[in-house]
Amino acid sequence: MRFLHPDHDETLELSLDDVFLVPGYFDGGSRLEVDLRPVDFPGGAHPVVSANMNAVTGKRMAETMARLGGLGVLPQDMDLETAARIIGNIKAADPRYDTPLSVSPRATLRDVLGIIRKRAHDMVVVVDDERRPLGIVTHADLRDRDQYSPVGSLMSSRLVTIRVGTPNREAFLLMEDQRVKAAPVLDAEGRLVGVLTRDDAVRLELLEPALDGRGKLMVAAAVGISAGAAASAARLAELGVAAIVLDTAHGHQRRMIEAIREVRRAIGSLPLVAGNVCTPEGTRDLLDAGADIVKVNVGPGAMCTTRMQTGAGRPTFSSVLACAREAHQRGRHVWADGGVRDPRDVALYLAAGASRVMIGTALSGTYESPGDVKEDREGRSYKENYGMASARAVSDRTAGLDAFERAKKGFFREGISTSRIYIREGRESVGAILVDVITGVQSAFTYVGATTVPEFHRKAVVGVQTAGGYGEGKPRG
Repeated sequence: MRFLHPDHDETLELSLDDVFLVPGYFDGGSRLEVDLRPVDFPGGAHPVVSANMNAVTGKRMAETMARLGGLGVLPQDMDLETAARIIGNIKAADPRYDTPLSVSPRATLRDVLGIIRKRAHDMVVVVDDERRPLGIVTHADLRDRDQYSPVGSLMSSRLVTIRVGTPNREAFLLMEDQRVKAAPVLDAEGRLVGVLTRDDAVRLELLEPALDGRGKLMVAAAVGISAGAAASAARLAELGVAAIVLDTAHGHQRRMIEAIREVRRAIGSLPLVAGNVCTPEGTRDLLDAGADIVKVNVGPGAMCTTRMQTGAGRPTFSSVLACAREAHQRGRHVWADGGVRDPRDVALYLAAGASRVMIGTALSGTYESPGDVKEDREGRSYKENYGMASARAVSDRTAGLDAFERAKKGFFREGISTSRIYIREGRESVGAILVDVITGVQSAFTYVGATTVPEFHRKAVVGVQTAGGYGEGKPRG
């Protein structure tokens, strides 16, 4: 990457809003020629990673991210027993078809109400004892009904089903013709395997699943830098995670370096990500300690108050650029973490040299994120999000301490404890957001004239703009 006016631009500390990509010559024929596979370790069709935040990545998020070519990182606050169960479920999930919601005909509407908002497709499949579909239930079937009514008495028995292995195009056209947005997927014996939505039939043409060496969906997991970091990481490695992420708000510290060394001995050659830092010195020290990848940025997250509380941090684009340059000199990589609002932000981070980009709050307002869907007074649906250094997160993390020690630690908070993230039409699913991001980034590659991530970083020319320059790029219709 080079700056448009290097003598001036190299001296500035720049956020994502301060910079833009200068269009260049593209010698290809289509954005579909762009290959977004990450270069840091095998696995994944694109560089988007869901952040290891309690309100962002759980089983559903990690499973869906992998199925659509990305990577989910389970939070460090998750106990190992829960992590083992979730990782096992993800590894057992079908790489192509969404895990279905199913009930028996003897279940009640109350049972259905407890699970139906766990999927964007609004479908619960009613199955017999051998998991053969008998009907479906959607929100429309639940209106003005007694909550203890048996599902079998009101389910729709009109079934549009798809056989395992049906090509995406054929499946899409069938659902289009039958005017359904999702259909149960059945095996050769007619048993329920999964659900395919009309939108995912198209998305899966663009995004291939992120699979491990055994053909199972990939998932990563985060670990804090406490005394038990090595033991936790070793157990997670045994469970089959694709990478370990050692995570703390201020990663350039002695305890992080000690933890990296301990964890490296415990997990062998498994990819190890560590952070967060925002300087070349921090990057160098973490890499020298044994990290493969450094997680970059301090303070830009939507739920983070670090910069307002402490004044510490660094503008996003300059952070990633400086740290990536240091890492690349050692043949290593960085992940950009935080501050993503639009597809352009992902493209700019890749131009700065990141191998993958973590997204948090932008994914929290989806059906796949953890937590229940709630409604405000106007009936608008939302989910709650909160920062991992907030009082709420600190309280959860220190639950084993006595009340006095917890109260002391509660003073040190650098995040928002609760925020409503509204579920917006057209962006209520991870799939919708990922396709928006990936197609935007693919287009960015063609504007720069590149078809791979290394070529994009090499060819990118970045200019610096005023606030007015950034503002005129926003739609004003």
